[in-house]
Amino acid sequence: MEGVRVSLACALLLFVVSSSIASAAIVEHTFNVQNLTISRLCKRQVITVVNGSLPGPTVRVKEGDSLVIHVINNSPHNITIHWHGIFHRLTVWADGPSMITQCPIQPGHRYAYRFNITGQEGTLWWHAHSSFLRATVYGAIIIRPKPGHSYPFPKPHKEVPIIFGEWWNTDVVALEEAAIATGVPPNNSDAYTINGLPGNLYPCSKDRMFNLDVVKGKLYLLRIINAAMNMQLFFKIANHKLTVVAADAVYTKPYLTDVIVIAPGQTVDALLHADQSIGSSYYMAAHPYASAPSVPFPNTTTRGVIHYISGASKTHKTKRVLMPKLPSFFDTPTAHRFYSNLTSLVHGPHWVPVPRHVDEEMLVTIGLGLEACAGCPNSKFAASMNNHSFVLPKKLSILEAVFHGVEGIFTPDFPNQPPVKFDYTDPNITQTSPGLLFVHKSTSAKVLKFNTTVDLVLQNHALLAAESHPMHLHGFNFHVLAQGFGNYDPTRDRSKYNLVNPQFRNTLAVPVGGWAVIRFRADNPGAWIMHCHIDVHLPFGLGMVFVVENGPTKSTSLPPPPPDLPRC
Repeated sequence: MEGVRVSLACALLLFVVSSSIASAAIVEHTFNVQNLTISRLCKRQVITVVNGSLPGPTVRVKEGDSLVIHVINNSPHNITIHWHGIFHRLTVWADGPSMITQCPIQPGHRYAYRFNITGQEGTLWWHAHSSFLRATVYGAIIIRPKPGHSYPFPKPHKEVPIIFGEWWNTDVVALEEAAIATGVPPNNSDAYTINGLPGNLYPCSKDRMFNLDVVKGKLYLLRIINAAMNMQLFFKIANHKLTVVAADAVYTKPYLTDVIVIAPGQTVDALLHADQSIGSSYYMAAHPYASAPSVPFPNTTTRGVIHYISGASKTHKTKRVLMPKLPSFFDTPTAHRFYSNLTSLVHGPHWVPVPRHVDEEMLVTIGLGLEACAGCPNSKFAASMNNHSFVLPKKLSILEAVFHGVEGIFTPDFPNQPPVKFDYTDPNITQTSPGLLFVHKSTSAKVLKFNTTVDLVLQNHALLAAESHPMHLHGFNFHVLAQGFGNYDPTRDRSKYNLVNPQFRNTLAVPVGGWAVIRFRADNPGAWIMHCHIDVHLPFGLGMVFVVENGPTKSTSLPPPPPDLPRC
């Protein structure tokens, strides 16, 4: 009898293991990066795209799958691809930021990104992480539950990616090069887009608008991505409310709202109940949340349209389409209400409780300053974190320098505190202390021992302009413990920490003229950049790197680089 029990136990174990292996798959894609001439806003424009489309292909996988994506660079530009929000457990070489984890893929060359999807479900995205190519090189990543598992909400009738972008009627690479050379931010975009289409409020775009057909009574899952380069956006659908069920591929406690606010880099999954009458049509629309009213911004609106159809009928006979009333461009209270009301779904799939023991505490100021420029008639704009304005290395990626022990590529001296403490949110502070404006250019990293838990206070400053900065951390999610306005005060503000069900995400919009506290566990060895996802800010220096040291075992140590890793 004992032998039978052992045999049954072994058989059961074998079944579980074989079932797990059978449920996982290797998903392969080929990304052909190439130039394409398309028409937008009454003009033909050459852009860089993947596989001839804008947005690029949607990558659909299940949790537990492995991805192999062959990137062939047939464009005239250096390129890397970042898989935004993917953890890359022990596959940091595939993370993709240029000169952080790899040298770029040069024109005429190719590289295969290989990584696993583990412990994540929901909506993420991929995009170029070299120069302004992200303006047109991007697409969705949709991660569904593995077989036998389900969503923690009613199954939708259909899932619909809604990807916001920005469009320029010019060469975006030349635009960035001019901005870096002069130290003057580039021109604002000419339009916003939904799934690559501007919508009929822009010239020559009457027929270039995203259309979504829905059936009354059905449930739709909108997978919303802000791939815009520089702007946070308000998004609404006329006569409809949305139920947020996930943010940055982490399930949230369902949150009913009539407006979505989404920063560059963020994703939001929201359920749409098609509860209006057949034959009706409703605009979906998005326009900017401009957190810095004194800074010029593109104050236009993109829109698509939802049509209610009956069964197989695809005819759209509606003459009148209702338009939603969007918030003011400067409606910070509405933006803050949305961002701060999101909470995690406790005990939902892949829920992670807040670590209680903290090893490292950091306060990091973020914002715009000036770079002293010898021989220049005027100082250049520069962005910084703790007055360190990040400069990308040119000879070798930081991760290769870490692995091979090469010195001189970066300095492990990023500070835990700003070099000078001041009234960070006083817009008049530079009148009495003008020296605060000038930043230190460096390639700085903060070195963390494996499994260190970090509390990081992100404090916006107002030296040139108070602004909300969307901060993205590669390789990790972080718990958002608290956020508020003014200067962070540990005595006052620690009592506000949510240690029960805070948001757990990879990109956070730090409130304008305010602060946010995040906590993460550095349990993934490698070099991981943290930066502002407003793309005009990263070239100007708003970034830093966490170097996470190896753990005690081979399975917690940085693996060697792939043999085909691109070289500089």
